[in-house]
Amino acid sequence: MDQKERLTYLVEQFKADSVEYRSLRTPADEAGKKRILRSLMNIRMPRKLPEGVLEVQDEYLKERNRENGIVEVADIPTIEELGSRHSFGDKISIWQGDITRLAADAIVNAANSQMLGCFVPMHTCIDNCIHTYAGVQLRAECARQMRQLRVRFGSDYEQPTAVPMLTDGYNLPAKKVVHIVGPIVSGRLTKALEMDLAACYRNTLDLCLENEIRSVAFCCISTGVFHFPNGRAAEIAAETVTDWLAGHPGAMERVIFNVFKDEDKNIYDGLL
Repeated sequence: MDQKERLTYLVEQFKADSVEYRSLRTPADEAGKKRILRSLMNIRMPRKLPEGVLEVQDEYLKERNRENGIVEVADIPTIEELGSRHSFGDKISIWQGDITRLAADAIVNAANSQMLGCFVPMHTCIDNCIHTYAGVQLRAECARQMRQLRVRFGSDYEQPTAVPMLTDGYNLPAKKVVHIVGPIVSGRLTKALEMDLAACYRNTLDLCLENEIRSVAFCCISTGVFHFPNGRAAEIAAETVTDWLAGHPGAMERVIFNVFKDEDKNIYDGLL
């Protein structure tokens, strides 16, 4: 199968897998088929997918990542190479772009407390993007881990703020994904919320250390729909990562601050 044939096959298989959308009309154009496939993946509950379909999904997503352009950590300059005099400038990078392209040891996903990814079709949040391009195995693994946690802590268990969960990256270029729930700012920004955000960065780096992860790309945790002010969030991220690196010499080869918006790029450039 070529990529177009894989896309057509997967649309029909994911439609057949869905009771509600089984009779959905398939668009003739490639862009329309891509929208339908992503939407069906987004809304699909974690359950087993036939092995043959899974193989085609993996082939399709791996080729999609190659077409989109995989970015190696070695290809991203450090801030030291760009002229920064930061004490850990040789270990820190700022990179603007799609985090699903990064071939780091781990990328960080801004998750919700259910830890199953975003179910809104075609939503542009990082949680949706990571789950889409990792494949349906990622949601299935998150569900397995949550079931195990609910056995221990009760059926109402939700993942607390700043407690990271590690999964494989599946079809992403990154080997692993760290899923973490950031603090939600619903009114005034408090010291407790700032401490929770700092804990997100610190606990993620601790988890990386425990699992011999040497390069990690952080998204802008809690900004956007969680309403943490971008400037203060970046200050906390930079301060926490700097302090952690100082306390763990040689533990990380690269920490990447991944930004998507120009606003965040300018903030991090100014800080570091």
